[in-house]
Amino acid sequence: MKSPSLARGNRFALLTLGLAASSASLLASGALASGAPASDAPAVAPQVTAPQMIDAFEGTFGVHPGQRRNHIKGTCAAGDFVGTADTAAFSRSPLFSGKSIPVIARFSLGGGSPDVPDAAPAPRGMALEFHLDGGAKQHITMINAPIFAASSPASFRDLLVAAKPDPKTGQPDPEKLKAFAATHPDSLALTELSSHHTPTANYFQTTYFSVHTFKFIDAKGSEHLVRWRFVPRDGTKEMTAAEMKAAPHDFLEKNLIERTHKAPAVWDMIVYVGEPGDPQDNPTLAWPETRKHFTAGTLTITQATPQQKGVACEPINFDPLVMADGIAPTNDPILRFRSPAYAVSFVKRLSGQ
Repeated sequence: MKSPSLARGNRFALLTLGLAASSASLLASGALASGAPASDAPAVAPQVTAPQMIDAFEGTFGVHPGQRRNHIKGTCAAGDFVGTADTAAFSRSPLFSGKSIPVIARFSLGGGSPDVPDAAPAPRGMALEFHLDGGAKQHITMINAPIFAASSPASFRDLLVAAKPDPKTGQPDPEKLKAFAATHPDSLALTELSSHHTPTANYFQTTYFSVHTFKFIDAKGSEHLVRWRFVPRDGTKEMTAAEMKAAPHDFLEKNLIERTHKAPAVWDMIVYVGEPGDPQDNPTLAWPETRKHFTAGTLTITQATPQQKGVACEPINFDPLVMADGIAPTNDPILRFRSPAYAVSFVKRLSGQ
């Protein structure tokens, strides 16, 4: 008999990508045991365009005019970031100047449904826009998993298509999910990881990960491969099955607003430094926890507000390739694809589509 958390995961599989992966895990446990070994090279897959990706989102989650196509349900927030002096040895970015940098933030739930319950096992997201001197900006976009569900844009689109609900049942077709898992071994690492976790209890009790590998560039021009995570000082807390069952439909936004009214919510940015051989272009592969790491800065969120027209975070698309000098992308195909895909969604949203 399935646990309440797994049953709920199946029920909401069509709402988020994380749920699609969870469903595939349940339906293709044999594939988990026999999947091909992972490698840093992304899986060979047909090309997919940004419009095709957004079409896939709309086909699975429906069209909600004027709203984002993914991470549609969210909350705006604001605060500041202060970098540490230690980071200057790895990056010349003004993000790590030691000065207080204004931040516009958005917390969100993965998937394209505005009605997803907050207790559903959907990815939690944190998106940040840092306002640097001279009008420069730095975006950082994260989810609460250290790895991603696909190694290529085409594989990710296949996941969306497999999760499209059957018109007769309103649920994804189990056979399509099973076929996806059997033919996309790059999805299995996140599927396995997700099977050991439940949703976090609050946005402010969630650790957020970069997922992708980036390059820190120091004052001499040397490059350092890095990944990072934002670790909450409130601690990371996952929900129990009983808490998931008893939770109201919406609570994450209310709790975050109440939390910031009492005192700021704080995260430490922990940077991990890669070593030769660590995967840099495949976001489905994790790095060892033993890698050298250090605190690169502190994020303090002082206010939160419902997402609505006129609020600072609402028009921002949080493109992760918006970067200041001193931080650069790798050739990760998922990372590189996000900018054009975000742009298509952004144009549709601003035009009321």
